Amino acid sequence: MPEPTPAILITSFLLILSIPLLLHLIIYNTTSDTLPTILLVGPSGVGKTALVTLLERGRPAATRTSQTPLTVEVSLPVKTPVASSRFRSPNDPTWEVTKKVLIRDTPGHGKLRHYAIDSIGITQSLHGIIFMVDAADLSSDNGDGARQTAEYLHDVLLQLQKQVTDSKTSKARKEMPVLIAANKLDLFTALPAPLVQSTLELEIAKVRKSLSQGLPDSGVESKDLDASEEKEWLGEYGNDKFGFSQLQEFGIPVKVLGGNVTGSDGSDVQQWWDWIGNVL
Repeated sequence: MPEPTPAILITSFLLILSIPLLLHLIIYNTTSDTLPTILLVGPSGVGKTALVTLLERGRPAATRTSQTPLTVEVSLPVKTPVASSRFRSPNDPTWEVTKKVLIRDTPGHGKLRHYAIDSIGITQSLHGIIFMVDAADLSSDNGDGARQTAEYLHDVLLQLQKQVTDSKTSKARKEMPVLIAANKLDLFTALPAPLVQSTLELEIAKVRKSLSQGLPDSGVESKDLDASEEKEWLGEYGNDKFGFSQLQEFGIPVKVLGGNVTGSDGSDVQQWWDWIGNVL
């Protein structure tokens, strides 16, 4: 058997060196389009953009009202587990990539909320939605704050529900988790997370009733009217009471968790980090 020539030996040696390097480049230069995305929505002034800077830089920064969506890449803290990597070794070269996620911040002004609603249907690799609220703005002393927040949350949840009910395929749709991030819990006037949940559920029930009463009742056949009303009804149709648990059948698990982006004792967003890790 003839011995390999020097040219063959050199070529083989270069291949042995280049293949691992090529794999490394493929793994670590993953394009942002393939990273999972979390959509961040909520009314103006609740702290969304401050949260984005905190997640990205490790500290919140002074912000101003957003006019356009902003997408940033963030890495989960080392101690925050990722559900999809629970059996993956930290020595696995793909482990670091699984700790990265895109956060898409959307404007909260009433005239700009179409960015959030539109993003629900077009965002690639959407893994969840964070709806941020000001827990200090939901108290009974400020009915407008609770009502306006509930109206926006209703629209977001209804858009998610319609994606399921309007689907023309019988293929099971993956869950779309929603986190209601109750911000500013460091303030004395802030409602705790359980009260934030019950307050929003009560207000959403009022929104549903108001919208159903506003449907046209002339020139439309009864069966068509019933179908139209059911399509625009969030949660269990016909139930006067609303609870986030009603959205489970549509694959929309909702969780309410408290925290604060800023505060005299610093930030506390670990529960939100844990939720993000759990949906990745």
